[in-house]
Amino acid sequence: MTTTSAPPATPAAPPAAERVDRDYPLSRVPAHSRQGWFGVLVVVGGFVFFTPTMVTGGQVAGAFGFGTFLLLCAVATAVLGLYISTLGAASARTGLSTVLISRLTLGRVGGKWASIVLGGTQIGWYGITVGIFANLLASALGWSESWPLAIFGGLLMATTAYWGFKGIEVLSWVSVPLMFALCIWITALSLDEVGGIGGLFATSGDSSITPGMAITMMIGTFISGGTQIGNWTRFARSARTAFLVCLGALVVVETAMLVFGGIGAIAFAEADFTTLLFTMGLAGLGVFMLTFNLWTTNDNAAYAFGVAGSELFGKADKRPFIIGGVIIGIALAVSGLADSMTMFLVTLGTVIPPLGGVIIGTFLFVWRRRDPGTDLDSVPAFVWPGIIAYLLGTAAAGFGSVTGIGSPAIQGVLVAVIAAPICHWVARSTRPAAVAASPAAPAPDAAQHTDAQNGASE
Repeated sequence: MTTTSAPPATPAAPPAAERVDRDYPLSRVPAHSRQGWFGVLVVVGGFVFFTPTMVTGGQVAGAFGFGTFLLLCAVATAVLGLYISTLGAASARTGLSTVLISRLTLGRVGGKWASIVLGGTQIGWYGITVGIFANLLASALGWSESWPLAIFGGLLMATTAYWGFKGIEVLSWVSVPLMFALCIWITALSLDEVGGIGGLFATSGDSSITPGMAITMMIGTFISGGTQIGNWTRFARSARTAFLVCLGALVVVETAMLVFGGIGAIAFAEADFTTLLFTMGLAGLGVFMLTFNLWTTNDNAAYAFGVAGSELFGKADKRPFIIGGVIIGIALAVSGLADSMTMFLVTLGTVIPPLGGVIIGTFLFVWRRRDPGTDLDSVPAFVWPGIIAYLLGTAAAGFGSVTGIGSPAIQGVLVAVIAAPICHWVARSTRPAAVAASPAAPAPDAAQHTDAQNGASE
């Protein structure tokens, strides 16, 4: 009898490898992916070169004499510098982006607010910047319609963000020197126009803005993006490096952007930097240099809302969210809606700084400058001490905004920083002893182990 043997079993195809995003949008950046201080400095420097900051500098300068304007710039830059540098250090220590640290401080569900507000504002700024680029280039080319340029520019600016940290670093190498050169040149022409340094300090403003509002405006133009500094400093090799790199970049670049915009506005009575270029007859060269600056601004914005979308929807790949956010941003620019969003986004300076304040207060006084080592998936849905501290900070900022008392952004940060450790202390003291240990503040040995693993020692 003949037996028929069964055909050999076909080996099962190996499962398709999951596509890994090398920018780690849902996890800590491991030690082997950390970058040297200079690479982080180049990216942060390019990020801080934000054209609307120059426009704000021009608006504030018109309301004050140049000496008072410089004093207000120093206050705004100092606040931003300390705020952003501390957030940068927290992300370098933990290896986490801002939205992931927000998950630890506000909870798995509570932290979604950070992804919504930070990602949403960056999409709005993306649309505004695309509109600036399109209008500038259309004016230089003599085109009556700018929407084709908005589509082209919006897609072009997304390419380096899609590439990731390295793409942003390469672009920053080109854009930062070019923009510095342009600003120095315009400053020289402005000083000649106004009669030198003496003539500049002899100017007076129209007092149309209060000092508190001026500081809030200068902080507000960069507070949303600055709160997300951790998206890049999490690649730094130590918290100290991140802090010093951010502080140096903020003090030098932010001050320069405000002062360059202010001097041009005082000399030529034009706060809008792009309009100023045409007034001064620098359209061709100005468009070329400014295009790279706007590109640098927007690839950072696209990267930020890509990371925020990744956390919001729990997908370990930022690229689909970069594509979706870019489409929305281009639509805002083409429809003209982006033109009316600037003041709205600046107003968000009342709700965004308290978020950073909660992170800073928790990092400094609850985690005590260590990585808490908490598993991101085991965080409670709501971390109520952090949420209450955030609401208190937002209330303080809102009070200042409504009454005109003080500076809303500064008040919001300070109250949130102070409230975070107090709220955690109250929560621990009212819990039963068996559950008194906070999940966000593990034993020191666990934190030290995570620090060593991430290469974040100082």
